[in-house]
Amino acid sequence: MAEGVTHIIPATSGPALVDGVVAVESLKAEGDAPGTAAYVHYNGPTNQLASMCTGMCVLDPGASPHPPHQHPEEELMMITEGTGELSVDGKTTPIGPGAVMYTAGNTWHGIVNTGTTPLTFYWSKWIAKGFEEPAA
Repeated sequence: MAEGVTHIIPATSGPALVDGVVAVESLKAEGDAPGTAAYVHYNGPTNQLASMCTGMCVLDPGASPHPPHQHPEEELMMITEGTGELSVDGKTTPIGPGAVMYTAGNTWHGIVNTGTTPLTFYWSKWIAKGFEEPAA
């Protein structure tokens, strides 16, 4: 992982995820972007998906987990606390609690906390079986 970037790579191998509940208190923050704490609840294949990666991220004021990026997975982000900006394909939108972003695979997107309090969002990204990128 590059210095100062928090990007969670979806796992596509291993056993299928099992039913259950994951409490955030049981998770360790991942990534090294300043002012960013990412917690991964689930990451792996399911019976229907090649990969599903779901978690929570907390951004300090002014923080961003990474520059705008793209990946093959579709993604949802749900803002629960704080204010900021989401960019999707170059269009920037102000966000706050209750805002939801959807992006198709390979769509450029990014998020930044522009407020004065922490911004919390939950994400879920997935890729269907048969749509995985070929191994290099």
